[in-house]
Amino acid sequence: MRDLPKALDLLDWYDVHARKMPWRVGPADRKAGVISDPYKVWMSEIMLQQTTVAAVKDYFLRFTKRWPTVQDLAAAEDGDLMGEWAGLGYYARARNLLKCARYVVDECDGRFPETYDALLKLPGVGPYTAGAVSAIAFDQASVVVDGNVERVMSRLFDEHTPLPTAKPILTEFAASLTPQERPGDYAQAVMDLGATICSPKNPACGICPWRAPCKARIAGTAAELPKKTPKKPKPTRYGVVYIARRIDGAMLLERRPDKGLLGGMLGWPGSDWQEEAAPRHSAPIKADWKTLNTEARHTFTHFHLRLTVKTALVPMDRKISAGDFLPADQFRPSDLPTVMRKAFDLTKS
Repeated sequence: MRDLPKALDLLDWYDVHARKMPWRVGPADRKAGVISDPYKVWMSEIMLQQTTVAAVKDYFLRFTKRWPTVQDLAAAEDGDLMGEWAGLGYYARARNLLKCARYVVDECDGRFPETYDALLKLPGVGPYTAGAVSAIAFDQASVVVDGNVERVMSRLFDEHTPLPTAKPILTEFAASLTPQERPGDYAQAVMDLGATICSPKNPACGICPWRAPCKARIAGTAAELPKKTPKKPKPTRYGVVYIARRIDGAMLLERRPDKGLLGGMLGWPGSDWQEEAAPRHSAPIKADWKTLNTEARHTFTHFHLRLTVKTALVPMDRKISAGDFLPADQFRPSDLPTVMRKAFDLTKS
């Protein structure tokens, strides 16, 4: 039995089993000299943060069709990008996408930096994204560690320290295996291995290219790794939203502040989100408000949200204290963030 996993064994597997993705240059094309587009690699990595490949594909294709270069994205209107992003969640990523594109165009002559350290200086780019872009787009021997890689490393080395405490340990393991040759393919190969074979439940150890040196397979502990520190229960917050339709079909909407959850997105006027079940609030317009007998519910990273939904039909000349009316022909529910769209959908049932 070999002491350590060999990168070549994994690369041989990847050459046959690499997943096909719209932002990826496959191993055969890379060997033929086709170069990865750093713009597409960067965009896909930002989109994939805490999101699945299946969820991202259509968004990526739509974004790159509408904004095919970093220069096109840098020139995009904030509202247009936010509308296209709706449904992907974590809207801070969308804001950082624009900031980074504009920085690359204004400060880097429209070219992404090639090194890990230089990429790390870009807005919204952290250690993982800097590693992924430098490895995949520029074939730098950077260490790339996402959730899939953490799982693979914890099992290869039978590491039982729970996450997130184990992150530095697992990163060291990953660094010890990262090769100087084909590091970009290798980074994608480890992620593919974690996504398809070394899966969270029922890992397919029998067909794994690293099955021989895997210490957790030998110890019979693979299914229980990686260990994780138990999460605290998420609190619940409450709020009220007001959905007003004017008699000409226009909808009363307001743009949320740039900072905070759903920053810069259109939404329904309403109360702050508080842990009190009956938060203080005032209607944005005088109307005969009706309260729906069901709530809009949504879960964010750190809390659950329950929104009371109030609706009203209002005349043309009614004064408003918050928001603006958006004409009916400009209102697209798909432009709303998911929680606001859930509230709107309740008005149709």
